Amino acid sequence: MNVPPDTRPVIAITMGDASGIGPEIIMKALARADVLAMCRPLVIGDAGRLREAGALVGSSLNVVVRETPAEALYAAGTAECIDLGLIPAGHPFGTLSPVSGEAAYRYIERATRLVESGAADAICTAPLSKEALHSAGHKYPGHTELLAHLTGTPEVSMMLVAPKLRVIHVTTHIGLMDAIRKIEPALVERVIARGRATLVKSGIAEPRIGVCGINPHAGENGLFGQGEEEEKIIPAVRACQAKGWKVEGPLPADTLFFRAARGDFDLVVAMYHDQGHGPVKVMGLEAGVNITIGLPVVRTSVDHGTAFDIAGKGIADEGSLVEALRQATDLAPKRR
Repeated sequence: MNVPPDTRPVIAITMGDASGIGPEIIMKALARADVLAMCRPLVIGDAGRLREAGALVGSSLNVVVRETPAEALYAAGTAECIDLGLIPAGHPFGTLSPVSGEAAYRYIERATRLVESGAADAICTAPLSKEALHSAGHKYPGHTELLAHLTGTPEVSMMLVAPKLRVIHVTTHIGLMDAIRKIEPALVERVIARGRATLVKSGIAEPRIGVCGINPHAGENGLFGQGEEEEKIIPAVRACQAKGWKVEGPLPADTLFFRAARGDFDLVVAMYHDQGHGPVKVMGLEAGVNITIGLPVVRTSVDHGTAFDIAGKGIADEGSLVEALRQATDLAPKRR
């Protein structure tokens, strides 16, 4: 009897910082039938740490070690793992550690190579600690910049997705004054284009895009600021409109996010980190997803941190990871 091919995408789930809640939320997520129904989840991490986390959350999953993705069976009741063996037994939860920082880097590196080779279809990342990453000698502001380096991608964008809201950022992990200096029309136009292309690919034929201003009231026609909107944003908006795209702005951020949440826009373009992150996390931190736009590989992530304060207690919520896996499944190349 011919067995039909399994068309579920293989999602490489990186374990993140082993001292944080990543191992716990992974074990919780992989126990859910809806996760196994939509994808083939493969953890890139440490099998021993997953077993410790499983005991903390009361999971009965059997952690199975595989050398390659092709060996994995993805059967119910199992957690398939490419075991890098970097975390010692009994390694403390809830504590900043260069050991965990080094391991988090290695998980991402392995997952990236697996997707580039075609052995996996997308990456879904559990949270890492930037401080732990730096303490291990890897001086990247976060996952986004690290993945850009590993894939040789000169420029990427961060998109956050929450219930009723999508936000793409022009700048992310830099100070506010540095962000304002970095923003310029060509960059804004490229970010709008990347966000629009992603939504078109996901099935929204003509995305409605709202672009934030930098200053209060989007500068109020020059009343606030030093003319940043006129210099840095308006030329990009006009260039996009000239292509026939549905782009509006610059608009006051406070009213734009309200309008987007009620359905007026499919995507908001935020100028800097906190302008975009604040509204998304208010709208739904537990279900928020971080998507890196512009990479040659699909990458989604939870939209929360390592939560060292509750790590090791078995109480972390897996909802954001499940939603990140759903987004990775939707964006992954389809297997024939």
